[in-house]
Amino acid sequence: MLRPRVLAAPSRTRLASESGEHKSGHISRNADEGILFFNCILPFNLQWFYRLSWTLQRRRPILLQDAKDDNVGAVSPGKVVQDATKDSSVGNVEVVEVLPRLKEGGAFLKFRLGPGVDAQAVTAAVRSHLRENPIRPWWNPFSNVGANLVIGKPWIEDLYIFPSSRLRVEFLPPQPGQEAAEMSQEQLYSFFRPYGKLANVISQPSDSKIVPRYAYLDYAQARKAVMAKNCLHGFTIPEQQGGGKSGTLLRITYEKKDRWGWIKDWIVNHPRIAIPLFAALIAGISYTIFDPLRTLSIEAHITRAFHVEDTFVFKWFRRQSVDLINKVKQLSTGHRSSEASMQALWEDRRNEVEQIQSWLMESSDTFIVVLGPRGSGKKELVVDHALEHKREARKLLVIDCKPVQEARGDAATIAAAAAQVGYRPVFSWINNISGLIDLAAQGMTGIKAGFSETLETQLVKIHNNTAVALRKIALQSRKKTDVDANLTDEEFLEAHPEHRPVVVVDNFLHKNNEPGAQVVYDKIADWAAELTTSYVAHVVFLTNDIAFTKSLSKALPDRVFRQIALADCSPEVAKRYVINHLDFDLAPDLVVREEKDDGEATNSLTASQKRQDLSELDSVIGQLGGRLTDLDFLARRIKAGETPTVAVKEIINQSASEVLKMYLTPSTNEERHWTSQQAWTLVKKLSQTDTLPYNELLLDASFSSGGDAAIAALEQAELITVQSTNGRAYSVKPGKPVYQQAFQRLVEDRVLAAKMDLALANDATGSANKSIDRWEQELRLLGELPKQPGELHARVEWLLGNVAAAQRKIEALEKETAGLKKVLMSEY
Repeated sequence: MLRPRVLAAPSRTRLASESGEHKSGHISRNADEGILFFNCILPFNLQWFYRLSWTLQRRRPILLQDAKDDNVGAVSPGKVVQDATKDSSVGNVEVVEVLPRLKEGGAFLKFRLGPGVDAQAVTAAVRSHLRENPIRPWWNPFSNVGANLVIGKPWIEDLYIFPSSRLRVEFLPPQPGQEAAEMSQEQLYSFFRPYGKLANVISQPSDSKIVPRYAYLDYAQARKAVMAKNCLHGFTIPEQQGGGKSGTLLRITYEKKDRWGWIKDWIVNHPRIAIPLFAALIAGISYTIFDPLRTLSIEAHITRAFHVEDTFVFKWFRRQSVDLINKVKQLSTGHRSSEASMQALWEDRRNEVEQIQSWLMESSDTFIVVLGPRGSGKKELVVDHALEHKREARKLLVIDCKPVQEARGDAATIAAAAAQVGYRPVFSWINNISGLIDLAAQGMTGIKAGFSETLETQLVKIHNNTAVALRKIALQSRKKTDVDANLTDEEFLEAHPEHRPVVVVDNFLHKNNEPGAQVVYDKIADWAAELTTSYVAHVVFLTNDIAFTKSLSKALPDRVFRQIALADCSPEVAKRYVINHLDFDLAPDLVVREEKDDGEATNSLTASQKRQDLSELDSVIGQLGGRLTDLDFLARRIKAGETPTVAVKEIINQSASEVLKMYLTPSTNEERHWTSQQAWTLVKKLSQTDTLPYNELLLDASFSSGGDAAIAALEQAELITVQSTNGRAYSVKPGKPVYQQAFQRLVEDRVLAAKMDLALANDATGSANKSIDRWEQELRLLGELPKQPGELHARVEWLLGNVAAAQRKIEALEKETAGLKKVLMSEY
C-alpha cells in the first residue's frame, strides 16, 4: 500500500488548508491528479465557533502523517480511499494530501492516478465503499459521511462566508470578451441534482438588468449544498451540454437565506392585523410574567417582608438601644417614651380611637372618613393609635395622595401611584413611547393599535393588582382546621372582619380643584368601594375637604359613611401638649438638680419645672389655639429660649405676614378665584368674631357676584373654614385658630387697613355709579314716552328713590375715602 506524502512544513499546510496553496485560494491539480471532497467529517453546527479569527489561526489541521494518524474529524479520508481501491480493479492510487475545510465540515483529498486509472472509477469505488461501510459521526448519527469527485476548480478561501442551503450560481464566459449562456431550470437540475435533493430552482427574472446572469438553487439540506458547491465551482459547461458556443463557467457562492423574511413582509403588508396582534402579544406577556411579580411586590410592601428594620437582628439591636436610652432618661429626667409625651393629646381623643377600632370589628361595607383641618393630627391618630394592632400584624397599607396629585405628567403620576403600593416593576416611561407608536400606527392604518394606555387604565391596573395582594393577605390566617373551613373565601371575609387588612387613604382630595385631579380621586374611590363591598379590606379616608361626600357618594351612592370630625385641642390639652414636648426633647446634660440643706439631692427637675416663664402659657395659649402644627412651632421656639409670650407674638406676626402675602396682595395668577377685597372683607369681619354667618357674608357687597365660588376658593386655600350641617353651609371660621389673632393684627395696621378699605370704597363707589347709570337710563326711556300712564308713577318714584339713596352712599364713601387718603399720605 502506498504511503501518503507528508508536507514539509506544518505552517505551510495550515495556510494551504485555509487559503489555498501559496494563499492563492485554489488547489493546483496536474493531469494525473484528481480531487475528492468529503463532507460531514467535522461538526457542521460549530460555525459560530469558527467565526472567531483566532480559532482559525491557532487550530492546527490534522494532516496525514502515517497510516495510523491521518484522521480529520470523524474519518481518515486517505484510509477510506485506500480501503476502497485496495480490492478493486481501479489500480494504484496515491494519496497526495488532505486539506480540511473547518467551516464547511469537510475536507479535500488530492490523489494521484496510476497509468490507465480513471478518476470517475476512483470516485465510484469510494462511494460504493461508503455505502457498504457507512460512517456516522458521533455528533450527528443520522447522517453519513459522503464523497464526490471535484470536477470544477474549487475556491479555497478563509473569508467569513459560511455555508447555507441556498446557492447562487452565476453564468460567466470562460474567457473575457466571450458570451455565456444562461442555464435553464432543467439544465441546472441535471447538473446539481446528483449531489442532493433540491428544494427549488429559481431563475433570474427575464426583465432583470443585473449581470452576470444568475440562478438560485435551494437544497433540502445544507450539507448537500456544501458538496455541490465544492464539486461544481469553476466547472465549465461545454457547448454540447448547453453551455453555448464558447462554453459557460459556473461561479457558485453561498447565499444567506432569509428564513423569516415572509414574517417581515406579512407584517409590513398587513399592519392593521399585525400591529393589534403584536399589542395583544405584549399584553399577554405582561399579564403572564410581570403581573405575578407585581402582586408579590405589593404583598411584600404591605407585610414588609424584605425590610431590613423588621428582621430579628435589627429589632434586637434597636430594642437594646431603646432600653439604654430609656434608662438614661429615667435616671436623669424621669421621662418615658415619645408616646408618653403625646399622651395628653391621645387621652383627649381616646373616644375617637375606640370608635374607629370598634368600627373595624364590624362587618360593614362602607367607608370610614376622618375629617379634620391640616395639622390636626389625623394620620397620627389613625395610623399610630387606632390601627397600631394592624401595623404590628402587617395588615396596614397607607396611600398618600399628595405625591400622586403633585406629580407632573402621566408617567410621573403612574410612577408615584405605583410607589405608594409597592407596584414593581413599573415601566411608566414606556407609555410615552407607546403613544408615539400608536400615533404612527394610526397614521398608517387609520386605527389605534392600542399600545399606549391612558392614565385611568394604568391606575386601574395598579389598583387591581393591589386588591389581589390584599385578598391574599386577608386569607393568610385561614386554616383548613377552622370550624368554618367549609365557607367560601367571600363568606369567610364577611364573617371575620378582624382578618381584613386596612387601607388608609391620606390627603384625600388634596388640591382637588386642579385639572386632572378628579380622575385620580375617582379611581381611588371606585377601587375603595370595590374593596369594601367585596369584604377584602377596610378603607379609611383622611381628608380636610368637607366636600368629600360629593366624591365618595359616586362610588357608594347607597351607603352612609362613618365619619369622625377632629377639632383643635382645648387650651388645657394644648398646654399639656407643649409641656410634654419640652420635657421629652430636653437633653440630659441640660437638666439641673436641686439640693437640700443637709446635702441630699432631690429628684431632678423637668424642663417645664425648671422654667419660670411657663406660667405665661395660661394667658397666651388661647390666642394660639389648639392646632398641632402651631403647638409644635411654639414648643420649638420656647426650647430655643423665647418666652411663651414672645413666641406666640412671633407666630401671630408670621401668620399675619402669610395672610398678607398669600391672600391680600394682588396677584396675576389666573388660578386665584377671589379678589383682594373679598379676602379683606373676611379678615375685617373675622377679626371681630370667631364665627361669621355664611348667608350674612353673601349679602356683603364684595360677595354680591360669585360669592359662593370665592368662599369655596378661599376655603380651599385654607384662609377660612366653612362649617356645614346636613350638607348646608351655615358659618365661616378662620382657617386656623391663630388666624383670628393674625386678622386682628392686620386690622390694627392703619396703613394696610386704609389701603384695603380705600380699595373697598372705590369698588363700592364704582358699583353705585353703575347702578345710577342703569336707573337713569331707564328713567330716560320712561320720559320719552308720549304719555305718562298712572301705573308708571310707582316705578318712577322707586327709581328716583334708588338714585337718591345711591347718591347719598357715594357722598358718604367719598368722605370715607378722603379720610383714608389722609392716613395713607401721613403714615407709613
